[in-house]
Amino acid sequence: MKVLLTGKNGQVGYELQRALAPLGEVHAVDSNDCDLADPQALRALIRRIQPRVIVNPAAYTAVDKAEEQSELAMAVNGAAPGVMGEEAARMGACVVHYSTDYVFDGHKPTPYDESDAAAPLGAYGRSKLAGEQALQAATDRHIILRTSWVVGAHGNNFARTVLRLAAERDRLSIVDDQYGAPTSAALLANVTAQLIQQLQHEGDPSFPFGLYHLCASGETTWFDYARFVLRYAESAGKPVLKVKANDVIAIPSAQYPTQAQRPANSRLNTEKFRETFRLSLPTWQEGLKPILDQIL
Repeated sequence: MKVLLTGKNGQVGYELQRALAPLGEVHAVDSNDCDLADPQALRALIRRIQPRVIVNPAAYTAVDKAEEQSELAMAVNGAAPGVMGEEAARMGACVVHYSTDYVFDGHKPTPYDESDAAAPLGAYGRSKLAGEQALQAATDRHIILRTSWVVGAHGNNFARTVLRLAAERDRLSIVDDQYGAPTSAALLANVTAQLIQQLQHEGDPSFPFGLYHLCASGETTWFDYARFVLRYAESAGKPVLKVKANDVIAIPSAQYPTQAQRPANSRLNTEKFRETFRLSLPTWQEGLKPILDQIL
């Protein structure tokens, strides 16, 4: 089976190269191989490889910069998934695509279901929602996995940033009024491989294509997330931290203004995914520990 994997050097793409390798012939590309903002180049790539499955973790992820580069964000996040869907439909392939909690405004007091109305707060969220809709319109043979707070041992992420800042600064303030679940890139990759394997075994007619929420179980705030990271580093004997876990200062989002507004509630209800695929999801702490081991 041929698989086309985009964004091979991203957090999820890196893990997907490992997870998908046993399934067949994986053609992994990055922006140097194909600019997703160029629909003709993307179509040419897909037609040349003729994949059975397109796996698309590639995205424009600079949330604040997207406010100034909304056209680029929309081209990569909004239009490209539709092109992939059109080409997949033409050749009888399917598309696995990743989306985000940022399609919601975060005002709901409980975890978001797949059926909840999307209301993105910024350009990044609008572009990711547009990508979902474009893919859904192009082909029914899609799996869209909305996730949150992705973290991996490779690439930039919150955990790595916290460790760096705690080593450089004398004080560290983190917002404590935004809720979500840090989700391991390895979890997303491993689950994706399982779904594709299930598709191979069951065939298209019985496979439950569609939109699902997929993130680690449990919830936390950025503040408690940061303290967990630092406590783990302290227990590992990391000697260069100037700021310890108990020294982190909790602040409201209002005291940390950003160009793009973040949803206060990024919690996603994964019940539909778990019941459909009969898979249990580890806690965010379980997923984070091996990542921190690698980073440290």
